[in-house]
Amino acid sequence: MDNLVLHRVIRRMAKLALAGFYSEVRVIGEENVPRDGPLIIVSTHHNMMIDPSVLSSTFPHKRPLHYWAKSGLFVNPVAGYILKSAGNIPVDRKSKDNKVLFKGTFDCLAGNQAVALFPEGTSYTECRIMQVKDGASYAALEYTKWIGQNENKSTKPPTIVVAGITYTNKSKYRSRVAVEFGPPISVERYMEQFLSEKEGESRAAAKRLTRDIEQLMIELTINAKDWETLFAARIARELLWESNPLDLDAFVIASQTLVDLFSTPDMGPDFENMKLQLLAYDSLLESSRFTNSDLAALKLPSALDPRRTITVPSRLWTLLTLLRDTVATFFWLPLFIFPLLVHLPVYITGRVGGKFAENEEETQAQNKIVLGFLLTLNIYSTLFLGLWWLFSFSITGGILAFTSIWGLSLYHRKIIDENYSRIKRMIAAWRVLVGVWIPSRWDMSLPSLKPYTTPFIPPVSPWIGRVNPADLKAEEAAFNAKRKRPRGPPSRRLVRHVLNARLNAAQALGAVLRDIEKSGLNVRASSHLARQFGGKVEERDIYEENGSKDGVLSLREPSGWRAAKEVVAFLREKGAKIGALEEIPDNDWAVVSSDGEGEAEEQDDKKEDVVWVQNHT
Repeated sequence: MDNLVLHRVIRRMAKLALAGFYSEVRVIGEENVPRDGPLIIVSTHHNMMIDPSVLSSTFPHKRPLHYWAKSGLFVNPVAGYILKSAGNIPVDRKSKDNKVLFKGTFDCLAGNQAVALFPEGTSYTECRIMQVKDGASYAALEYTKWIGQNENKSTKPPTIVVAGITYTNKSKYRSRVAVEFGPPISVERYMEQFLSEKEGESRAAAKRLTRDIEQLMIELTINAKDWETLFAARIARELLWESNPLDLDAFVIASQTLVDLFSTPDMGPDFENMKLQLLAYDSLLESSRFTNSDLAALKLPSALDPRRTITVPSRLWTLLTLLRDTVATFFWLPLFIFPLLVHLPVYITGRVGGKFAENEEETQAQNKIVLGFLLTLNIYSTLFLGLWWLFSFSITGGILAFTSIWGLSLYHRKIIDENYSRIKRMIAAWRVLVGVWIPSRWDMSLPSLKPYTTPFIPPVSPWIGRVNPADLKAEEAAFNAKRKRPRGPPSRRLVRHVLNARLNAAQALGAVLRDIEKSGLNVRASSHLARQFGGKVEERDIYEENGSKDGVLSLREPSGWRAAKEVVAFLREKGAKIGALEEIPDNDWAVVSSDGEGEAEEQDDKKEDVVWVQNHT
């Protein structure tokens, strides 16, 4: 277990690859992870091989993590050495004897090592935690039983720590990641029931432990009852935190608060209309390939407003100014040109890699990161050899070449976020300008627009066990292995619709939050958030019978209530700009409206009707 050279190499490479793709990886709850002793980490698993990469590269105290692998892979001595050096331990899944099944795990824990497991059984993209299996529970309980039967025991029962990995947008370049470790779970309080000779008690104890693990996994992640609720909460979060991104320390709890809020039943027609407006805006963003952050930062000069009577020289001068700013955006720092050209093949490869799995979001990030990192290594290696050749392959030349390449990597990482954002904003500005200036008759008609205002529901993973009859109808309706996201029309035909949807969604969200803040109502809340913020928990609804002979209970969320006033105050405390949602500055950009709303009614009849779109900054 001590020979983990390959594991350390892979962990270092994973850290570099993740830093090249994600702009931030935040570790929360590091104090919950013990520095030594037998440890079982149970983690969420929604992003393929990126999850173990994130977990290993960020794990507190730099403790190496050991992962399960099929025992058959260890038969070849060379392969076995490589797998063990990488931190893998053999598991014989065909064995019905738990001692044989978990032998490698027992040896690892007996050496006071850490084992990382993914109890969901597979990587998938869903709106909530769909399943948690009993393997981790049995491993912990059987090991505790084993050391109790071992007269020469030199270790203690393992500690279980749950890890929740949350991605702000797991397949998007320069998005962020939060890794949160929950409070440790002691196995000993389940042992009396597990060791009972009464029939079914051992299984019931394992189920109880699994249930508690699942509860912590839910508390550390974002879970919604359906995709529509999750999408509405996502775009609401983007509108509320436009000027300053939501801090990762509060990302999960604030997002879950919005999900719970939008899960509240019987809130009236305005509330339902708000959710529809949010979904329409979110769907149009996807179809038009805009992002809310791009539109929020949009600042087009008022002289380019097609409604205004402005002299040609003034309008031309303003257009030239925008063109000048465009050039400055792309080349504001001459030294950026070189790292841009060096890494351009990486950007292109990552984009192409993502298209290989358009309907599997959890695979897109894996393809982008792996292909991009391998290509980056090749590019850097070629540059290094080229520089070293210039220095006649001398030792000093090798050091200078390595230092230069390493400096290039650090420099690129330091400046990429700002330049990437500037380029995206400028491209968005020109796309919006083209869309606003084309004749309104070129826009998509409202009947043709409908498919692009309804959210695309990802296909259900075939690897998920369907045990809840209430979910079968929705899952069967959504599941289609060949289903693909509909291809959107040219974005210029959607620009006015997108901007109008943005205005409607922002105003509806602001109005609803303002109204419920004054209403004195209670809104839905997950049980752990209701307890944390002094709300009410319906204890009888936390669990429901699942029909097993053990009487084991399964989780059902949400099951609590929070005061609406407290919820809105919490959102404000975390930086939500609720008041800005209903403010419409006179100098913001606009979109042509088919019904002539907004300032359009005050303009000349020969001008196209427009409605100004709010710029939340």
